[in-house]
This record gives sequence, C-alpha cells and structure tokens, in this order.
Amino acid sequence: MNNTQSTPRVRKETKNTIKVDFDRTPFWERMKAKFLNKYFLTKVIWAIFRYVILIGISYIILFPFFTKIASSFMGPEDFVDATVKLIPKNFTFDTYKYIFLENKYMQAVGNTALLSISAALIQTFVCAMIGYGLAKFKFKGNKLMFVLVIFTMIIPHQTLQLSLFMKFRYFDVLGIMKLLGGGSRLLPQLNITGGATSINLTNTYWPLALLSATGLAFKNGLYIFMMRQFYRGVPNELEESAYIDGSGIFKTFMKIILPLSVPMMITIFLFAFSWQWTDTFYTSLFFTRTSIVLMKNVIAIPESLNMTYAGTTMYNAAIRNTCGLMIIFPLVIIYLFCQRYLIQGIERSGMTAD
Repeated sequence: MNNTQSTPRVRKETKNTIKVDFDRTPFWERMKAKFLNKYFLTKVIWAIFRYVILIGISYIILFPFFTKIASSFMGPEDFVDATVKLIPKNFTFDTYKYIFLENKYMQAVGNTALLSISAALIQTFVCAMIGYGLAKFKFKGNKLMFVLVIFTMIIPHQTLQLSLFMKFRYFDVLGIMKLLGGGSRLLPQLNITGGATSINLTNTYWPLALLSATGLAFKNGLYIFMMRQFYRGVPNELEESAYIDGSGIFKTFMKIILPLSVPMMITIFLFAFSWQWTDTFYTSLFFTRTSIVLMKNVIAIPESLNMTYAGTTMYNAAIRNTCGLMIIFPLVIIYLFCQRYLIQGIERSGMTAD
C-alpha cells in the first residue's frame, strides 16, 4: 500500500530532476536536443507536406475563378494579345456595365429573388412536415412512401419535362373545369374564353408554387430525407410530454418540434434558395416569354458588346463567364453570413442511422 502511494511521488521527483538538469544545460544544447530529433523533424516534414497539398488543391479549385474574374475586366484587344495572361492591359468595366443595363440585371435579381424566396419558404415548411411524418409516425406504407421519396431523387428531371409542361399548360385539377363546362363559368377573373376547359399556368409563378407546396419541386426528395434524418434524432419524450399536457399533433409540431429544427430548416432554405436561384430547367420550361426577366435571361451577349473581330469567340466566352459571376455573386454574399448555419444543419442531418 505504501509502495503504491509513493510511486507518483517518485515519478514527480524524477520529472523535476530531469527538468532542472535540462534547464542547466547551455542554450544551444537545449535547442539541439529540442529541435534536432527524429520526432520534431517528422512533424515538420508532415506539416510541410500537408500545406503543400492544401495549397495545390486550393490552386486547382480557385484558379478557374481567378481567370474568369481577370477576363471580366479585359477589353476586346486583350483577347488577341498573346502577352496578356491574367493582368489586363486594357482595363475596363464595360462588360459589367452593359450586362447590368442591357441584360436588365437588377430586374432579374428582383424577380428571381421573389421566386426563390417564395419557393424556398414553401419547400422548407412542407418538407419539414413530410419529414416529421415519415420519421415519427408508424403507418402502413411508411417505408414504401419513403422509398418513393428517394425515387424522386433518382429520376432525371428531363424524363418528366414534357409531362410537366403539358400538365401546367393545360391545367385542370381532377377534370373539374371540364366537368363544370368551361373555365369562364368557374374562374371568370382569369378571363378564360368560354369554351376553354383548362388553364394555361405557364409564364406565371404558379407551376413552381404548386410543385413546392406538394413537395415535388426540384431537390425536394433530398430535403425530405434530411428532415427525416434530423427528426429521428429528436427524443420521443418531448412529444409525449406535450400530448400529456393536452397538445395535439399539429400544435406539438408548431410549438415544440419546429423551434428545435430551426438550424436544419435554415440549411434547407439555403439549399432551396440557391438551387432555385441558379435553376435553368424549370424556369426555361415554364417561362417561355421574356416578359418576366429571370437569371437565365442574364446569360446573353449585350448588343453593345456584340461585335466581330479576331477574338470574338474568346471575348464572348468571357462575357458569358462574367454573367455567371454576376449570377452567383449574391449567393456568395449569403454564404459568407450563413455558412455557420449551413454546416451545423448538415452535421445534424445525419444524427441517426436507419
């Protein structure tokens, strides 16, 4: 017993003795012993190797962005000058100026922001409800319904392109308009002709709003999956205590579950907003006219910059790249302020496994 108690004291004294002896040695001897050893050299070599790899990967990822940013400030003459690489000789803001004015950039930002925010809010709430139902309620067909949700993530959207367009071009829910004898009697405020038996919802926000409200919009299968995985990690005791206090299912969901899932819902909102902001599939499918200017309309060569000379191809490519930079610029600003919520939500989406 005494030997066991004395062991720590002996070790401590030995350690102090070694430290005193080390401090009494000359300075250069101490530096040699501290830095000229196998452990320190291995640590330094590994740190250098790691930083070289990180710098190399960063260069590969960021170099295309640097070239696009540099070319956006080049004049037409720089694209036929072999000596110009990244630094323009004829520095100009004309590319940004004419994209801003002639491509109606601010109008596209306003319309796309309205569409993206509305669709993202609807999708976030609807996917939260569906994910909560799949995670917490046991009913016949639960697993089959979840498989169908996953199935929506697998099917290419191009396979549904024609059916989606025809559905909203000749929109009629369950044949109600045809049953009642035409749209002018059922919906006179839409100025539908008397013999019409459907509504044309193209070139409006209604197709995307309906797809978002029914959980069938772009990437909604992924959002439902993420919310389901999150809610599976929420303790059942929270809901049971609410039920004992007299709260119903919907009240429990609104008062208890939703406040807990705010970080995850922010992540879903950011995903939905970003993908809707840069979407060209649905916007090109449902918006066939130019009366509503969206981000897809920004990617075009302005008339003032549409010229013919030796470097036309490279210059036009630089203009389109500049359009892309202006499109993703608002997303970069949003990410800078919301990256903490985005990372936190992604981490929480996989709290439990099936």
